[in-house]
Amino acid sequence: MTAPLSPKAAEIVAHTRALLVAGGYNSFSYADLAERVGITKPSIHHHFPSKAVLVQTVVAQYREDARNGLAGLVQQLDDPLSELNAYAGYWSACIQSGEHPFCICAMLVTELPTVPDEVAAEVRGHFEDLTTWLASVFTRGAAAGQFHLPNSATISARGFMAVVHGAMLVARALGDPAAFATIVQPAILRLTRAS
Repeated sequence: MTAPLSPKAAEIVAHTRALLVAGGYNSFSYADLAERVGITKPSIHHHFPSKAVLVQTVVAQYREDARNGLAGLVQQLDDPLSELNAYAGYWSACIQSGEHPFCICAMLVTELPTVPDEVAAEVRGHFEDLTTWLASVFTRGAAAGQFHLPNSATISARGFMAVVHGAMLVARALGDPAAFATIVQPAILRLTRAS
């Protein structure tokens, strides 16, 4: 569990998250952030001594939010197919609204060779968390006869994760938010059909 942030630190984190979604780690500086937040660079350094610490904090918070959200789907729905559809639906709604149109970890993973180790570790952790959750959904769904997996639950989870993040890229590249669902929904349908 991440430590609670002061209101100003939380504001800095929110703006950083938006900047990460827009362009990744290397697309902004503390000067850009200071302008957005309306404070000086030294004030940002007071809360976050380095950009690496700031982005690590953002990704750690993002991971915690994602884990809580995914656990909430299981708790609320308790049905693997409904959980998978809700997960896809969440991203579809985010992309359609433009509020959170891209996974920050998907953006950061493209920069892994150049981001600090502590940030890279959090990003990898997110993908491990997501793989574990999806594999659990697929395992439960296969046991219930809802899913017909072509591979192990873990390999199927990684494949589905690739479809979801690839669909985000296509929606962004084409400037077509609806493209996300047109890619992801057939992937879910294929999982529900016996081969």
